[in-house]
Amino acid sequence: MKAIIQRVKYATVKVNDEIKGSIKQGFLVLLGVEKGDLVEDCQLLAKKTANLRIFTDENDKMNKSLLDIEGEALVISNFTLCANNKKGNRPSFDNAMPPIEANKMYEEFCQNLKNEGVQVVEKGVFGGDMAVELLNDGPVTISLDTNVWRKKC
Repeated sequence: MKAIIQRVKYATVKVNDEIKGSIKQGFLVLLGVEKGDLVEDCQLLAKKTANLRIFTDENDKMNKSLLDIEGEALVISNFTLCANNKKGNRPSFDNAMPPIEANKMYEEFCQNLKNEGVQVVEKGVFGGDMAVELLNDGPVTISLDTNVWRKKC
């Protein structure tokens, strides 16, 4: 399971010019679910996301988490994070989990964020053609990948 976390001042997602999700300060999370991902990945990634210390403290150091600042999260499904670009110039998305199962994992991740204490978790439309607007804060962008964490060093 892969996530791109962007620290934002605000973020909004629209489908057909209709707002489907909107947050104030917090994280825009682009979430890619791959074949072989497990419910445990949802839990691990949600815990890491909620506790990721990339907000600044009074000394201008990145020491505060989403929970510490009572920030919000907007989670957008994004199968293109599962792209394989090893051959040619056209990405392959064969690594992406099929939509029905991926949607279940997406919902599980969002629920786990709430279980970790994130009070506001907004969502896009799974599989939808979405327009995402955001104001990056920093910018700060972090990539998380549960497959990397599972590998033994």
